Amino acid sequence: MTAREMHAQEVAMKAIDREELFILDVRNPSDFEEWKIEGRNFQLLNIPYFDLIDGVEEILDQIPSELEVLVVCAKEGSSIMVADMLAEQGRSVAYLKGGMKAWSEHLVPLKVGNLSGGGELYQFVRIGKGCLSYMAVSSGEAALFDVTRMTDVYLEFAQSVNADIKHVFDTHLHADHISGGRTIAEQTGAAYWLPPKDAGEVVYEYEPLEGGDVVMIGNTTIRMDALHSPGHTLGSTSIVLDDRYLLTGDILFIDSIGRPDLAGMAEDWVEDLRETLYGRYADLSHELIVLPAHYMVMDELNEDGTVARKLGELYRDNHGLNLSNETEFRDMVTKNLPPQPNSYQEIRHTNMGIITPDVDRQREMEIGPNRCAVR
Repeated sequence: MTAREMHAQEVAMKAIDREELFILDVRNPSDFEEWKIEGRNFQLLNIPYFDLIDGVEEILDQIPSELEVLVVCAKEGSSIMVADMLAEQGRSVAYLKGGMKAWSEHLVPLKVGNLSGGGELYQFVRIGKGCLSYMAVSSGEAALFDVTRMTDVYLEFAQSVNADIKHVFDTHLHADHISGGRTIAEQTGAAYWLPPKDAGEVVYEYEPLEGGDVVMIGNTTIRMDALHSPGHTLGSTSIVLDDRYLLTGDILFIDSIGRPDLAGMAEDWVEDLRETLYGRYADLSHELIVLPAHYMVMDELNEDGTVARKLGELYRDNHGLNLSNETEFRDMVTKNLPPQPNSYQEIRHTNMGIITPDVDRQREMEIGPNRCAVR
């Protein structure tokens, strides 16, 4: 038997479809604990590569013989060697092509629903990072929201649905991943929109994304009616699409709420966050379908792999929306924050246009889990 290569798309669909998979991760324990491949029916075992150089015989009893084994490392090389050794022992085994770097960058486009006038809305799930971005398509035109730096995926998808990209929106200045919004706008001639209160230090031109703006994509209306929703950043702006969907950026997630500290303003912005969640959003129709820019855990995915819930359901189930005591809310938001994202200041400066790291550095900056939420 020989080891085969398994691409990130296959692993992603196994995670979405809740299939079984046994993963042998041969990275260092600290890297494994920091960030790993997740799936609701995935089993994981972490044994560093250096413990396996002399052979895999001693770990065979820890690996189920009835399941295919996926060997994972950072870039691919170590996993190939371990996978080959397991194959020599008669095990059904694969290695992750491109390693965790490929897993971090992979996007899965999924249809969220239809838009009025015959349009469609798609969600791009960056399953290794928990990032969510969107494409609205209507009458041959498209708008993008909170896109990642893997711009080719969006360009190729727009071409596949015969749509020209006319607008690209960032709901806020991102600190956990590098936006591809400006790049796509430059390549397609689309308008690039950014909240001006997040753009004080940017060095490029943009369209100011503000409450009251109305943009048409084909037959679909995108409106920003007074939905300036600060808290995660000062300029965070929510978007109502087609009077049916609420794009919340990093303010509200399915099972958590946004963190206010990535610009060093947690104490100052916590009241803004509370007002957005308990005031502005509470006044909206609870039938709106919330589409966040991130998810935290695999349990937030629906059966079809999308991440979407009605606003009213979140007011019922999301703990962050059910703290009537202001002091308790402040303590939760300011005292229970996870570690900040890797290189988040460098990412912010990249998204401002102040620095332009090469591709390898951008990959390194983004490696690691999503950390945009307070849970």
